[in-house]
Amino acid sequence: MPAPIYQVKAELFKTLGHPARVRILEVLRDGERTVNDLVPEVGIEASHLSQQLGVLRRAGLVHGRKEGTSVWYSVADSAIFDLLDVARRILTTSLTETRALLAELEASEPDGMQAGSDR
Repeated sequence: MPAPIYQVKAELFKTLGHPARVRILEVLRDGERTVNDLVPEVGIEASHLSQQLGVLRRAGLVHGRKEGTSVWYSVADSAIFDLLDVARRILTTSLTETRALLAELEASEPDGMQAGSDR
């Protein structure tokens, strides 16, 4: 019996729950790359990057194709970028609301009180 869809979705989000994996996907938005191309853009060591690419590959989020001695990685389904874009919009909205709340709190502070002060 197949897993319930909510469980499959949770596994997808678990896969996306690592900053390096999200960064890899963001870099691959511009097209396929080799590990050597990805290392400076993702900012992690090649061995760690290869591990993270393996996780993404097993989850079906990236494909690798061998060309000579290099493996070129690309995103399996560009819809992942829609998901990343929605996440960005959610975060932007949340941070905007937080910024507005902070401004409201700072405006209502009694004279002599400063943000972060325990007085």
